[in-house]
Amino acid sequence: MNVAAPLAALGALTLAFLAAVGRVSLFAVDAITHILRPPFYGREFANALLNIGWLSLPVVGLTAIFTGGALALQIYAGGARFNAEAVVPQIVAIGMVRELGPVLVGLMIAARVTSSIAAEIATMKVTEQIDALVTLSTHPMKYLTAPRLLAALIVVPMLVAVGDVIGIAGGYFVATGSLGFNAAAYIKNTADFLEFLDILSSLIKGAAFGGIAALMGCYYGMHSGRGAQGVGRATKGSVEAAAVLILAANFVLTGVFFSV
Repeated sequence: MNVAAPLAALGALTLAFLAAVGRVSLFAVDAITHILRPPFYGREFANALLNIGWLSLPVVGLTAIFTGGALALQIYAGGARFNAEAVVPQIVAIGMVRELGPVLVGLMIAARVTSSIAAEIATMKVTEQIDALVTLSTHPMKYLTAPRLLAALIVVPMLVAVGDVIGIAGGYFVATGSLGFNAAAYIKNTADFLEFLDILSSLIKGAAFGGIAALMGCYYGMHSGRGAQGVGRATKGSVEAAAVLILAANFVLTGVFFSV
């Protein structure tokens, strides 16, 4: 038995991982530089705003309201074991704003928008439309990636803010409608408990998650293989990578904002 074989396999896997990180990092830097330099494609940017922002509102709203309602029920049931049912407004608010709101919106954007971007750009690559852009002296990164990335950075924090409000509203409706909470006291406890840092961290997480979702969709679309299988692999890989990176970024940002 060759003892060095497992070490060689581990080394090869590590090198492949580091190479992938390097490629994605260079792609991200290239995309950001194209955002900052003219020309700007306003129509592509407006379409990206519509697709990422407005058309994502229904799924974000439904996800948030049911999550807020379920969170209120769970906190009430758990708090009843320690005679601490009164903390429902505070925990729903902080749970939605700090964690569940940004993360769930980010994952919904990854499922809906990242897959769409990857499939669209991969199909353009397969059908040689990207080559046609180059022929027309239009940089693909400038035309395809920069508008989508900029739109995601702007609009996903807005979606997170809307999701936070709807999620807290879901908890409010359940608490006042089913659990016997006073409506005015619930709103007051929620408003008194939230701090500016909670809201700021939620919006910054939204921007980070939106950037990750857009970047992964564009990266996998640009680097897709040929044919239908290539488009399918690019779509699947983009969603997987975006979801994992969003959860990892959430851990890092939570540590940055709320580490003791």
